[in-house]
Amino acid sequence: MASLIKIDLNCDLGEGFGRYSLGQDAAMMQLVTSANVACGFHAGDPSVIARMVALANQHGVALGAHPGYPDLQGFGRRAMGLSPEEIANSVIYQIGALAGFARVAGMQVVHVKPHGALYNLAALDPAAARAIAQAVVNFDPELILVGLAGSELTKAGEAVGLRVASEGFPDRAYLPDGQLMPRSQEGAVITQPEVVAANALRLAREGIIIGSEQVRLDTLCLHGDNPGAVENAKAVRKTLEEAGIEIRPLEA
Repeated sequence: MASLIKIDLNCDLGEGFGRYSLGQDAAMMQLVTSANVACGFHAGDPSVIARMVALANQHGVALGAHPGYPDLQGFGRRAMGLSPEEIANSVIYQIGALAGFARVAGMQVVHVKPHGALYNLAALDPAAARAIAQAVVNFDPELILVGLAGSELTKAGEAVGLRVASEGFPDRAYLPDGQLMPRSQEGAVITQPEVVAANALRLAREGIIIGSEQVRLDTLCLHGDNPGAVENAKAVRKTLEEAGIEIRPLEA
């Protein structure tokens, strides 16, 4: 009997550049079904992008663009006062970077997920959310837009006719309104593999409650930039598979 619950596991990858390395990309690529590849603004460079595309191709992982603010120093986690037009143009530019390498490898970009401060802004700010959604649909209306469940970004994506994927975070704490707890607050990042796995199972089964609405989740993010990322991902996969939940990419 086929599983009634299906979930994608995504990870932000390719976030090193030059001689700087971050995360365990090769190991994580074997544990997830979708890769959000940094496109050179908050992290990544042409060689890193090419390597991520090759790894995704090798392991049958769906490719997604991970556009962020042009902020290498702050890893894209600092707010920047870009206009909606600037946001839209930067998103198109970054999708295009990944799409070029994907084309050379005989692959295609499947989804777009903003990074860091840009993601957080688009969750709350309708103008930023519309700018990103319009940029994505202008580039390719078949792309899937990934955003925080119940956010302005998923609403903007639906408004322009995109397929959207509501995202949950088993390794992050939530605020009562469904927003992620700021990383500056104690307890915002969850590191114990057993807790992360239990959260993943709950989120896959129940989604998230925002106000009085229960929002189903399509994908779970497993952050790859912490020392226990691989252990967390292994625990999540094991727990979900043992519970009979089907793990598959968004496009499947």
